[in-house]
Amino acid sequence: MPSKNVAIVTCSTRSPRLNPTITQYVYDVLAHNPTFPTQLNNTEDTDPRHITLSILDLAKQNLPLYDETVIPASLPASDPTAHYTKEHAKAWSAVVRQYDGFIFVTPQYNWSIPASLKNALDYLFHEWKGKPAGIVSYGSRGGVKAADHLKDILTGLRMRVVGTAPGLVIKHTGLPVGALSEEEERVDVDEKDLEGWKDAGMEGMMRNLGMELVCELDRE
Repeated sequence: MPSKNVAIVTCSTRSPRLNPTITQYVYDVLAHNPTFPTQLNNTEDTDPRHITLSILDLAKQNLPLYDETVIPASLPASDPTAHYTKEHAKAWSAVVRQYDGFIFVTPQYNWSIPASLKNALDYLFHEWKGKPAGIVSYGSRGGVKAADHLKDILTGLRMRVVGTAPGLVIKHTGLPVGALSEEEERVDVDEKDLEGWKDAGMEGMMRNLGMELVCELDRE
């Protein structure tokens, strides 16, 4: 299998955010998994199924509330990018087309996903279609309802959603309130939550998710 690019997507755009910290946690679990075919620390890559992991932050994409005048599904499947009417849509299309698969790391907002994620998904169609996707959710009860809603949306976009979907329970980590410094915009996970995830087998579930994604990429 040729080298494949997989994006681990930070789906919340609020400030302060726990999301970048959890996205990094997912990245670290997968990148340090010896059974996952990714190259780390410039080591020699001998696995023909080489995966390149990247973090993709929706907060850095500068997408306004959906305003594209064309219907994404009606654009040419082979090269939709040039046919959008908005420059930010063209830029977002070009970014997403770089990746062969995605792992969406999302919080749960009011039993669903953040509007920022739904907005980013709605801008495109062919750029998502047919690609494998995994879901990692988090929240006070693990974000299961958000994961279920997201699975429905991704299925509607004709993505191939893998079965394993870790839900990280947040019990001890809190967000700062009031005026924030740049350092406080990214929130660290409380050690008790990290231990809880390990005890609940979340790291093993993430590894399973990663290997299911690799199997889907192998089919291409």
